[in-house]
Amino acid sequence: MNEAILQEIGEFCRQRGLAESTFGRRAVNDGKLASRLRNGGRITTDTLDRIRSFMARDAGAAPSKRRMLFDPATQTAMPPMKSLPQTAVASDDPQRNFRFFDNRQKYLLFVNTCSEKWEIANRVDLELANIHPRPPAVRVFDAGLGDGTVLARVMRSMHDRFPTMPFYIVGKEISLEDVRLTLQKMADRFIEHPSSVIVLTNLAYAEAPWLSVKSVTAASSMVWKEMALEGNTAHSFEQQITALEPFLGENWKAKVSPKSGNPVYERPVVLVLYRNDHKFLLDQVIPKPGGTVADYDLVIASQPYRARSSLDFKAKRVLAPLARALGPGGRMIAIHSYGRDPGMEIIHKVWPEDNPFVHSRHDLLKAVKQELGNAGRDLNFNAYSDQRSLFRYEMHTLPSEISSSIGTSTLLAAWNAAIYVAQIEDDRLADVNSDRRYIEATREVLHQQGGLWFHDESFVISRRRD
Repeated sequence: MNEAILQEIGEFCRQRGLAESTFGRRAVNDGKLASRLRNGGRITTDTLDRIRSFMARDAGAAPSKRRMLFDPATQTAMPPMKSLPQTAVASDDPQRNFRFFDNRQKYLLFVNTCSEKWEIANRVDLELANIHPRPPAVRVFDAGLGDGTVLARVMRSMHDRFPTMPFYIVGKEISLEDVRLTLQKMADRFIEHPSSVIVLTNLAYAEAPWLSVKSVTAASSMVWKEMALEGNTAHSFEQQITALEPFLGENWKAKVSPKSGNPVYERPVVLVLYRNDHKFLLDQVIPKPGGTVADYDLVIASQPYRARSSLDFKAKRVLAPLARALGPGGRMIAIHSYGRDPGMEIIHKVWPEDNPFVHSRHDLLKAVKQELGNAGRDLNFNAYSDQRSLFRYEMHTLPSEISSSIGTSTLLAAWNAAIYVAQIEDDRLADVNSDRRYIEATREVLHQQGGLWFHDESFVISRRRD
């Protein structure tokens, strides 16, 4: 899609004698538009419409010679949006489904400057006290690994509570970069808890808990790799895990779904890791292709959907399949951003009417219960009180950083955290990054509050014990 846009922009600029940076500033107030597209950046349909409108308004330089690559009437064109229904221009427009791993700088800066991952792991730890594992293993499903920080911390808590029980842990993640970060944290886990089976997969929510795909075509292309780690030191495990890099680079690829606009796998992959010296003990735990059950004791669903997604999408495509994967006595904890915090104060100073957090835990639980129907008769839907459901995490700062003169790096980190949590699309940011109003808004809130923090909301769906 980007190649087609760039070809059209390039032809327009050659005919008009414009620099690409000038075109970007005039069309969408973004002088780096072309360079971002070349680096794989994505744009929304609004931005595409603004680009085309700008070119259509220019009546000079023989516009009839310029072929619109996105014109559906041109059979030789490349219309990436052609397959999308016209009604998709509403809030569920797939091109507005902003996914944060597309922007690594924004994601990594947030993860490393805020304590959200720590606090989520602490909240998940509360649920470990309420599960009742059954042989042959404690079964956990992480519905979005991210950089692996939450899972690594939860595994430490699991070992503290269940030091002698085998672990069967499945993590879903479509981002290659996040899979790499997660694997870097696993070598030490195999030392502390050697009777562990760790499975990583890029399958969809409706497939990943069972490690199986519904499409016959996808099933024929599935890559199932089992690695029995040799040795008994973290160093040797790390070397073997690092050696997976070529395999991951070749197989862990994603593309944008023309139907939903969300990233989907090019081919389904399942990677199974365990210690070879514990293979005999783990024989009943190691999954086999086509013969895997779910029945999880714990499902972690931390920020598994875009806040602005429709209620139907969240319930039907994400939460309901995960609830079905619970075993007897199993519990699923779901966590998402709540708002009503200093982070949203910053956002409202720039976009006063913005409200990304449109569905409460009560809305979601009601929708999931309706979606499951009779299949949810043995499930409990626990919204809990605000005191238990809501928790807070903060941006890391030194006491001296929040003073009468806040450093630029602190302001930029706070601004990045605010727009990350509020899920502000890049094309909207282009309109405010040209001046300093966002810096002043961030400085004002940090002065007033003495720092920056955010609220997350949690709820639990549990299955009754036999």
